[in-house]
Amino acid sequence: MGDLPKQRLEPARPFVKTGIDYIGPILIKEESGRGKLRKTKVYIALFICLVTKAIHLELVGNLTSESFLAALKRFISRRGHVTDLFSDNATNFKGADKELCNFFKSVNFQNVTDALTPCNISWHFIPPRSPTFGGLWEANVKSVERHFKRVVGDTSLNFEEMYTVLARIEACLNSRPLCPASNDPNDLLVLTPGHFLVGEPLMAPVEPILSSLPKNRLSHWRYTEQIRQHFWTRWRKEYLTSLHQRSKWNRPPATVQPGSMVLINEDNLPPQQWLLGRIIQLHPGKDGITRVVSIKTTSGILKRAMNRISILPMDNIHEEADDKVQ
Repeated sequence: MGDLPKQRLEPARPFVKTGIDYIGPILIKEESGRGKLRKTKVYIALFICLVTKAIHLELVGNLTSESFLAALKRFISRRGHVTDLFSDNATNFKGADKELCNFFKSVNFQNVTDALTPCNISWHFIPPRSPTFGGLWEANVKSVERHFKRVVGDTSLNFEEMYTVLARIEACLNSRPLCPASNDPNDLLVLTPGHFLVGEPLMAPVEPILSSLPKNRLSHWRYTEQIRQHFWTRWRKEYLTSLHQRSKWNRPPATVQPGSMVLINEDNLPPQQWLLGRIIQLHPGKDGITRVVSIKTTSGILKRAMNRISILPMDNIHEEADDKVQ
C-alpha cells in the first residue's frame, strides 16, 4: 500500500478537502396536480471529508450541472468553504447506473470548473480507469447505496421523508468510532466524525424497535424511523465485519495488549450506539494464543472471544487501495 496523499494528512477543519460521488437513481413520490401522485427520480451526492472521514449526504433533484452546483452550494453553506474537490475522472465518474454514467460523460465539466474558480475551489480528477485511487469515498458510496436500496426498495417516500431519512442515515455514518480519545487506560471515550462536526458524539434518542412491524401499521414518520433502523442493522454489521477482517490481517496477536481500546460486536444495539471498552486481561489457550479477553466497559466487565471484537484505531479502513490522488 502506498503512502497516503498529503491532503489526507494535513490538519484542517472538516470538509476543506472533500471527495464526492453520486448514488442513484432513487424514486420519490410527488404530486402531479389534482391530488395525483407520480414517481420521479432523484439522486444523492455523497461528500466525504478526506481528513476526518465525516460524511454529508445531499439530495439532488436531477442530472444537470445546475442541480449539482445547487447541491454543492447547500453543502458549502452548512459545512463551510471547500478548497479542493476530488472525484473520479469525468468520463468514469463512479455511477454504476447507466443514467449517471451518461450524465457525467455529457456534462461540461469546464463550465462547472469555471463556476467554482471564483470561489477558489479546485476540482481534481483521479486518473482515467484508476478507480482505486478514490478508494476512500468509493467504498462509502458502495456501502451506503447497497444498504439504502435494500431498505427502501420499491417503496417511494416523498421529498420531505426522503430528506429526513438521509439526514438520519448521515448521523449513523458519522457516529462510527475512529480511534480512542486518549491513551488513558481508564478512558472509554472514542473520537468519531461527529466530534469534528459538532464537538461531541452524534447521539440519538432511543426509539422503539420498529423493524418487525408491518408498514401498514406505521405512520409515515414511524416508517422513516423503521428505514433508519433497518439501514443501521445492515450497515453496522458490514462495518464491524470489515473492521474485524482488517484487524485479523494487520494486527498480529502479540499486539493485542491490556489497555487496548476495542469495539465489541454486540447484537441489537439501537442506531448510533456502539459498545466500547478496554482490554484488562488476556486469556491464552494451551497453545499460547489468545482467543478470549476480558473487557472493561461502562456497564461492567465482559469476557468476549477475539472474533467478536475489533481493536481501535483501525488504520485506513476501506482504503487499502487508496493511493495518491492526482
